[in-house]
Amino acid sequence: MAQNKTGNIAEKALGHDDQNRAATTDISNPARDGGKYADPSGERMKALVWMGKNDVRVLEVPKPRIIDSHDVIVKVTGSTVCGSDVHLMHGVILQTEKGDILGHEFCGVVESVGPAVTKLSPGDRVVNSFCISCGECRYCKEKLPTACEKTNASKLHVKLYGGRLSGIFGYSHFVGGYAGRQAEFVRVPLADNNLMKLPDSVPDEKGLYLSDVLPTSYHAVNHTGVKEGDNVAIWGLGPISFMACYWAKKRGAKRVIGIDNNWRTEYAKAKIPGVETINFELLKGDETVPTKIHEMVPGGVDISIDATGGEYGKGFVHKMELATGMEQDTSEMVNEAIYATRKFGRVGIIADYVGFTNHFNIGALMELGITLVGCGQSPKELLEMVESGEVDPTIKVTHRIRIDDIDKGYKLQEKRAQGWVKCFVEMRFSAKRAEGTPELVRL
Repeated sequence: MAQNKTGNIAEKALGHDDQNRAATTDISNPARDGGKYADPSGERMKALVWMGKNDVRVLEVPKPRIIDSHDVIVKVTGSTVCGSDVHLMHGVILQTEKGDILGHEFCGVVESVGPAVTKLSPGDRVVNSFCISCGECRYCKEKLPTACEKTNASKLHVKLYGGRLSGIFGYSHFVGGYAGRQAEFVRVPLADNNLMKLPDSVPDEKGLYLSDVLPTSYHAVNHTGVKEGDNVAIWGLGPISFMACYWAKKRGAKRVIGIDNNWRTEYAKAKIPGVETINFELLKGDETVPTKIHEMVPGGVDISIDATGGEYGKGFVHKMELATGMEQDTSEMVNEAIYATRKFGRVGIIADYVGFTNHFNIGALMELGITLVGCGQSPKELLEMVESGEVDPTIKVTHRIRIDDIDKGYKLQEKRAQGWVKCFVEMRFSAKRAEGTPELVRL
């Protein structure tokens, strides 16, 4: 939380870099600046709002309006809770401000369009890309939209990373300050480039997950180069890592080992044929995750993927350093991945890391010839696989809840509660529940 406050102070001192921006940024709630970004009708909506560390609430806020000519307003028909949302709740993501609307995954129906929008019309069913890209810069043209250079005005981002990433919906002013998607209406800038039409054959309960979970997990496996016959280890068995296990098996990996410390190890084995798991809470004596992996795969795996996140310390030293602000992220999982990987293998990072870490074993990385791959978070279009039934995103969906209960959903996601992997959040505009998906529950 201290680093978030420091980040906000630093950004105020640095100022924003609005030069060459392709969209109006830092409208994290239509109520900002006296409500000048609110719909003139005065209509209000329910939205999940960050009010401080560990304090997220469903509140009534103004409905957004079109700001730029390339904007559209979408009625949200489905949203969800992501493991990375929990980092926001904890206040560890830089430049999160009181009043920010959260959420970066949604599907919905276009309500109104700006005059520059050419590919979308009112009534179209759509799913978003969690990142906001211009479609014109070098990286957008190279199909790397999270590296977009025109949708994020944070100077702090440039100072910390040496360059800036794209804007991201509902994920702090560090990535553009765009209002999130855990709301009944959303403003989508550069809509022709950031929304994809959904065919009627794909229900919201499947189409929604094209916004992040499916493409991000696919990209992690693709970008680290998993191929047929590889041995792969994946840290974490939340939604992203669960689907990364799925994609690795689908690409023909010989062995896929998922690592976690709870009931999700058994869930993954039940849902993904052939996946193996390690529950590190059950390791005995001097056993560690790397030694167990070397026992299972002598010499180590070809590829390791960290999908856990940097705020969760395992050992006492890192827990203390994280708690006192002496480091921003723990290096423990990345080190474990290096130790578990064969010489001249690859380690990919798809987990959320914010900044600096301590005790990173750079020597092992160099001496063993390990290739360290920062995966970014670049979505790919996988609609055809979903539409044909080749891929079923609902294998990880365990709950359907209402937006009124989404704050409670954050707590269940945080606790990795028994039986909770991924939810579908029902809105007032949601269609009838798709057959074979979870029934609505009240939390």
